[in-house]
Amino acid sequence: MDNQFIFKYSWETLPKKWVKKIEKSEHGNRSDTNTDYPFQLLCFLKLHTYTRFQVLIDICGVDYPSRKRRFEVVYNLLSTRYNSRIRVQTSADEVTRISPVVSLFPSAGRWEREVWDMFGVSSINHPDLRRILTDYGFEGHPLRKDFPLSGYVEVRYDDPEKRVVSEPIEMTQEFRYFDFASPWEQRNGNEG
Repeated sequence: MDNQFIFKYSWETLPKKWVKKIEKSEHGNRSDTNTDYPFQLLCFLKLHTYTRFQVLIDICGVDYPSRKRRFEVVYNLLSTRYNSRIRVQTSADEVTRISPVVSLFPSAGRWEREVWDMFGVSSINHPDLRRILTDYGFEGHPLRKDFPLSGYVEVRYDDPEKRVVSEPIEMTQEFRYFDFASPWEQRNGNEG
């Protein structure tokens, strides 16, 4: 059974309200789903006899600030039985919550926490939704495109106080003039 059969079978079998579109390529298939149906779609792909995508490789997030639903959550699945891959994508915004798939794929818990921590896309009734890569007092979500490069606070160790101190970032810099001329280029036409 090859990628093309799985692609065709999935497109013919799945309810059309679950899937916006399916695309195929030589590296695997891609499916876009509604925000309401990623769990049902992933359940079908994992448990159905002709798909058997039983390995969740990872879940990641992507930020497109120009879109109405600016975040995309991407699930990468592998079928070891049929040697096939599929990428399932769904869109969300700051207030839309996605359904967790941790009950279907136990490893999804950590990746859903990472997507929430880095992008702010939360899951409905997630069993353990807390920060995983940043500190608990961290403000914001660092992989959003609108997050400032310097962050909001500076964390440093204060030796006299013997503790970690958090303080607001102060970005002051004197005006500097940059001369973009190369020092190796000749300034006079006579030299050389």
